[in-house]
Amino acid sequence: MLDFMKEKESSWEKIKKSGLPAVIYGTGNGADKVIDEFQRLGIEIKGVTASDSFVRGQTFRGFKVKKLSEFDGEFIIAVAFASSIPDVMNHIFSLSEEYNVIVPVVPVFGSKIFNRDFIEIHSSEIEKAYSLIEDESKPVFAGCVDFMFGGNLNILKEITTDKNEIFNGIFKLNENEDYLDLGAYKGDTIDELLHYTNGKYNSITALEPDEKTFRKLCIHNENLKYCENINKAIYSESGEIFFDSAAGRQSSISDKGKKVETVSTDDLNKPFTYIKMDVEGAEYEAILGGRKTLIKYKPKLNIALYHRSEDIFRLLLLIKSLNPEYKIYIRRHPYIPCWDMNLYCI
Repeated sequence: MLDFMKEKESSWEKIKKSGLPAVIYGTGNGADKVIDEFQRLGIEIKGVTASDSFVRGQTFRGFKVKKLSEFDGEFIIAVAFASSIPDVMNHIFSLSEEYNVIVPVVPVFGSKIFNRDFIEIHSSEIEKAYSLIEDESKPVFAGCVDFMFGGNLNILKEITTDKNEIFNGIFKLNENEDYLDLGAYKGDTIDELLHYTNGKYNSITALEPDEKTFRKLCIHNENLKYCENINKAIYSESGEIFFDSAAGRQSSISDKGKKVETVSTDDLNKPFTYIKMDVEGAEYEAILGGRKTLIKYKPKLNIALYHRSEDIFRLLLLIKSLNPEYKIYIRRHPYIPCWDMNLYCI
């Protein structure tokens, strides 16, 4: 195992070793992946549960979805959904005081699970990434690795801060930013920029590939000056690629769906000072497509670090290889599981 890790058993190993059946908490894509892995490992599934208000007699993967109070005997709760809603997160934390609760982490995209085999294969790369971040971020990085491996909810409490801490501290935005919003969605991160710059900026360039969401983005931005909305996907190069819009906010580049135009950051050919990147698993390709921009202008970077298991090391290594001058920080904002883990580079 890695020298900085505290967790010695993976979430999967803990559940398997307990000999107890698991109750899956959740009925979405994450629950699908957890059930698949439980079946592969031979872990008994007692049933599926959801918050009481969502239990309406439905079934999921052959299990009738029940209220948690309907399960008797001993079992482990395997949290298999994501939320940043305070009441929902507080409920999950409160359950951990009464039940044995573990969060077996599965990737949002890709098939590589952050388990013992994954760490053993990538140990040198993870250690190298750990060595590249600024000292104050090392406990956050280590905590994220521990949580993704061991699924212990208490770890999240120790490594979570709100965005004011980073934006009012190390990662300060100014009133002259040329902002590139990659994965602009409906404009929420444009609002974030405006909040931290008192509504002032030089320019905004917002990319959103989904047509329906793009229309909402345009409405959101219609009164903003010097704002360009682009209905394209960011990628390593300009061209075309398939895009699956069936997953709502998690719509992403895929091997199926509708063809959309792509563009690279370098092909936009603008002197960006700040780039936010939350592009549902295509962050690595997006960084590659901005190599010239990162070298020439060294914009501040705010990059989602949780979509693929390997992102926690490969995005850091890529950025440092393109521009060694970057100082790299990690922050994790309120979410269950380890989502909203972001890479901040200055």
